[in-house]
Amino acid sequence: MYYELFFEIPIPNSLNLKLIHLPIRLIESMKQLKIAIILSFLLLISACKTEKKELITKETNTLIKHAKGFDIQIFNTYIKLIIKSPYPDAKEVLEYILIPKGNNVPSEIKGLKVIRIPIKRLVVTSTTHIPMLELLNEENSLVGFPNLQYISSSKTRKLIANGNIKELGNEQDINTEVLLDLQPEIVIGFSMSSNNKVFSNIEKAGIQVLLNGDWLEETPLGRAEWIKFFGVLFGKEKQADSIFNEIKKQYKEAKIIAKKAKTKPTVLSGALFKDIWNLPAGESFVAQFLKDANTNYLWADTKGKGSLSLSFESVFEKGQYAEFWIAPGHYTSSEQLKNANQHYTEFNAFKNKNIYSFANKKGENGGVLYYELAPVQPHIVLKDIIKVVHPDLLPEYEPFFLEKLN
Repeated sequence: MYYELFFEIPIPNSLNLKLIHLPIRLIESMKQLKIAIILSFLLLISACKTEKKELITKETNTLIKHAKGFDIQIFNTYIKLIIKSPYPDAKEVLEYILIPKGNNVPSEIKGLKVIRIPIKRLVVTSTTHIPMLELLNEENSLVGFPNLQYISSSKTRKLIANGNIKELGNEQDINTEVLLDLQPEIVIGFSMSSNNKVFSNIEKAGIQVLLNGDWLEETPLGRAEWIKFFGVLFGKEKQADSIFNEIKKQYKEAKIIAKKAKTKPTVLSGALFKDIWNLPAGESFVAQFLKDANTNYLWADTKGKGSLSLSFESVFEKGQYAEFWIAPGHYTSSEQLKNANQHYTEFNAFKNKNIYSFANKKGENGGVLYYELAPVQPHIVLKDIIKVVHPDLLPEYEPFFLEKLN
């Protein structure tokens, strides 16, 4: 003979659960009743622990859709920054745990690389990082840079002139003594391999080094999305998202305009360097620009994400009659091209004066603005190319980076 009763067990509000009704049968043996109650409580405790664990580890992705080289995962008490491509052909994945200053380190992540955010003092090593800092209004956080003369941005150059940003020498041989005096919280670097003695020495001195692989991205929007990398370091995730969304919006609008073109002009690119003609491979971000501008890039069907190294003869055979020659290396005039190699004059694009270069627009110290600014202004680069190859589609637009060679 038995009776069935229900016990209501109160649950902490933090677990966001309803009251649990536990049926317990009163059996003639009180011993069995005690066992039943104990088991019920054990099940409840187990459920509570599971729920607590889920609260700690629940994650949401910040929707990194275009960049392939990094990811960001948001947790309740920290952010995980994952660098998938820290250097070319990398086999390792680097993970950094970003925790707000003053917060305790959760037990489940102890032993991992921890960076306290928001960052207030940092060193970067590439000019492509400068405009990302400026877009986030964090240029004042920059305390040091190798080869200051290469920075072109007028905004950051004022800080250099005022002594706010110190010279660190060459990026391959950073002056660690000066670096230590500056006491940056982190150094943002880039590397060609896992074996970088300079960065190893910096980390041994107690300064965290983060490898930034934005330059390895395959698409223009993929490169621009790395602004979110800096956004989480400064605690400005929403601002970085907003900036990137505007860049993406304008890029897509330009791409839609390019689709209205009635023709797809043929395009040649690159130039000779020591008897080897280097030009963008078909899967590179430069080739993507030309594709999105609705052109017929003559090497669009080739494999590779970097450059192709070809002979003059093979390039001439395919590109002799190309309508446009875009980005002819470092050359800034037709006369320079002619003096470098008389055979350049045999291309139709040379004869018709349809050669356009990114190398002419320079900063006050002679640095090429394209290399510094273009990664976060892909929409401007795309519009420049569209204006050149389809001038009627953007009648009022004036190119910023791309200039015709005289």
